[in-house]
Amino acid sequence: MKLARLNVPALPLPDLVAFNARVRDRFAPLWQRKWVRRGTWTGLGLFTLFAVVWLYFASGLPSSEKLLAYQPPLPTNVRGYDGTPIQTFARERRVELDYDEYPPLLLNAFLSAEDKTFYRHGGIDYIGLLGAVGDYAAKTVTGGGRARGGSTITQQVAKYLLKDSSYNIGRKIREAILAFRLESTLSKQQILELYLNSIFLGRNAYGVQAASRAYFDKDVSELTLPEAAYLAVLPKAPSNYDPVRATQRALDRRNYVLREMENNGYITAEQRAQAAAAPLGTIRYGSSEKFRQQGGYFMEEVRRTLMNNKDFGEKAEDGPNSVYAGGLWVRTSMDPVMQNAAAEALREGLARFDGTGRGWIDLEKSIEIEGDWAGRLDRTPVGVGFADWRKAVVLTKTGSSATIGFTNGSEGTLPRSAAAMPKRGVGGVAFDYLRPGMVIIVKEEGPGNYVLRSVPQIGGGFVAEEVHTGRVLAMQGGFDVVGSDFNRATQAQRQPGSAFKPIVYATALENGMTPASIIVDAPFCVWQGAGLGNKCFVNFDRRYSGPKTLRWGVEQSRNLMTVRAASETGMPKVIAAAKKLGVGDYPNYLSIALGAGDTTVLKLVNAYAILANHGRSVRPSLIDYVQDRNGKIVYRSDNRCALMENCNAAAWDGKGMPRPPTRTRQLIDPMAAFQMVHVLTGVVERGTATTLRELGRPLFGKTGTTSGPTNVWFVGGTPDIVAGVYIGYDQPRPMGHAAQGGRIAAPIFKQWAQTALKNQPKTPFVAPEGIRWVRIDRASGKRVFGVFPTKEDPKSSVIWEAFQPQTEPRRAYRRSANPYGEEDEAQPGQSIAAVRPQPVVRRRRPAPAAAQLAPADLPTQNGV
Repeated sequence: MKLARLNVPALPLPDLVAFNARVRDRFAPLWQRKWVRRGTWTGLGLFTLFAVVWLYFASGLPSSEKLLAYQPPLPTNVRGYDGTPIQTFARERRVELDYDEYPPLLLNAFLSAEDKTFYRHGGIDYIGLLGAVGDYAAKTVTGGGRARGGSTITQQVAKYLLKDSSYNIGRKIREAILAFRLESTLSKQQILELYLNSIFLGRNAYGVQAASRAYFDKDVSELTLPEAAYLAVLPKAPSNYDPVRATQRALDRRNYVLREMENNGYITAEQRAQAAAAPLGTIRYGSSEKFRQQGGYFMEEVRRTLMNNKDFGEKAEDGPNSVYAGGLWVRTSMDPVMQNAAAEALREGLARFDGTGRGWIDLEKSIEIEGDWAGRLDRTPVGVGFADWRKAVVLTKTGSSATIGFTNGSEGTLPRSAAAMPKRGVGGVAFDYLRPGMVIIVKEEGPGNYVLRSVPQIGGGFVAEEVHTGRVLAMQGGFDVVGSDFNRATQAQRQPGSAFKPIVYATALENGMTPASIIVDAPFCVWQGAGLGNKCFVNFDRRYSGPKTLRWGVEQSRNLMTVRAASETGMPKVIAAAKKLGVGDYPNYLSIALGAGDTTVLKLVNAYAILANHGRSVRPSLIDYVQDRNGKIVYRSDNRCALMENCNAAAWDGKGMPRPPTRTRQLIDPMAAFQMVHVLTGVVERGTATTLRELGRPLFGKTGTTSGPTNVWFVGGTPDIVAGVYIGYDQPRPMGHAAQGGRIAAPIFKQWAQTALKNQPKTPFVAPEGIRWVRIDRASGKRVFGVFPTKEDPKSSVIWEAFQPQTEPRRAYRRSANPYGEEDEAQPGQSIAAVRPQPVVRRRRPAPAAAQLAPADLPTQNGV
């Protein structure tokens, strides 16, 4: 293909040589002058120096993109099962608001106090900066202390972003560079919003909204003029204007801000005068909680769970969803009513067992009582537990009374008569051991009337769990989390004793036994080898009762019957069942059947929940879901929706309704699980936990007492909620021979249930498909006809018993007219004794008349 030649227009080219000559002719004479050359080189040097300094100090500063995407650290807010706020995890108390949510009155107060030229400067107030430099130079020479600040609001934001409070010129240069970058990246409204959300204002309040709550218990929209003016004085130095320790200084500074607001035209002279005459009106530190911090050990376990999860972490460096900076919204399964009831019941149980009758216990903590003793007392890690117990310090002491001080700075009197109990392990009178500076606990029994108290040495744990989901509704791991954050509900490995027996019997029921099976309550020994000899087991009361039903052995918690059942069933099967139920992974020792293996309250409660759930697995969980600061769900315990392909379909696809996959799997036979639960209802009706019968609702459960005894237990509940409790010393030691699960642990459960289950429906236990209900004689386990159990008498001799198909006891006899031996029913009204099974007697053919021993029509009672 032939290419056509392009016609390029002829354009005149510039004469660069002539241009350079003209420039040289004009500037060469100037360059010959000495001051021009020196000025040029000086300017070039200054520019180079400025560029080097800029590059040096600007390295590592946030870029414009990071500034636009910056989000201040926010605390994690925790809610209960119904969305009620119950706790926050925060090192910086902060509530983030938009610029439009701050009232003009508050904005004007901060601008008048901190930067009245904010909307006119470009990040630096040069006049104020020169004054600050001069003051810094003067004080550097004279050694007169720290120079006054000249920072604008933009520079204060830059200082906050730098996280650097060092006192040097380098920090101020970096601050100035970042201030210029802020002004070029963000609008004035964005900078002011960032400032008001980030500035530290004392009382662990970061941001004006948090400070408004901390000082006045109000939202920013509710602040009055004098209150807004007081908050505006705090950015300089919150501790210098503390409303309690520096009241007059705070008033003077507030009134200065009011005068500045008047000078700037924001308020009138009349408004200023009225505001200046008003008191500060602040509240006491620590009384500004929007809601009562609840949960204690439950919330501590939630915090640990989040921090141990790689998707969350602790600090901002761990990711955008950290516990202390990510602004998470956590929905937990905690029921505040049940949690408070659990904490109160366990505390009272511990105090009842280890109360003042055993003597006073010294906390062994002291503080200096000079100066701010109230602040030091407040920071002393002592948990008081009860609402009417208070932490105090002995200020002075005479022969008849002691003056004590409290965390709010008030004082009271402790008479000698209120501290007359002996000191634990020493004797004497507790009052004589008090000394100034000692931290103690007192109970307020009336206005100004205090009695000495002490924290129980014994510990314990409590857990309540929802049967069908595994959601933990309440958890208490000790007397008070402030005094000890060791969670005995999840961290303490304890022997459950007889509370482990339902796992043994559930395994036996899976492997051929029935609730009516006869087990001999008699001495039982096991040969352990030539070196160890015989291992003989005993009952708690060291007595024997002979052949008894499995049900009776559970209700009366007979050790010998339990080890016989475990031995006949096979310990490997029992150990496998314990592992499958999540109680523990134990060695193959027969003593494990009596609860000699360690476990936790949470694990054992979950195993009982599985039994109540017809043997279907449930997994204990404390957190339902977690949202990030923008409301997006980043974690959900029930993740079945994520496993489905069409769970969140935008529109109907014409197919059937999505069916979520089951969350559970069958761990043990449902009929065996129900049989075990049904047997455990007898423990409440007539066994070792009869104190719970007064609750008047369907309940099942089992007590437990270990050797020593060192631990006492109760685990049980309703068809919907299972709870468990143990108490024992952290370093196991005997609690006293009278300590038993039915006497100590069951009453704690009872107190909790009276409050927690008050409004719960009285749901009966429902049997799974296939269960056969048969009337039996409770003592012998034999089938009964013609008599029905009575609900009014829990110790009725006739009861309904649950059997798996083809395992129920049978009663049959044959007549001459019934050659196949079908079962005959007993006649109505027939007595129990009349229908108790007897050895089977088969009729023979009639003998000759001479040898006939009895009439041919003589009825014979037969049974199997």
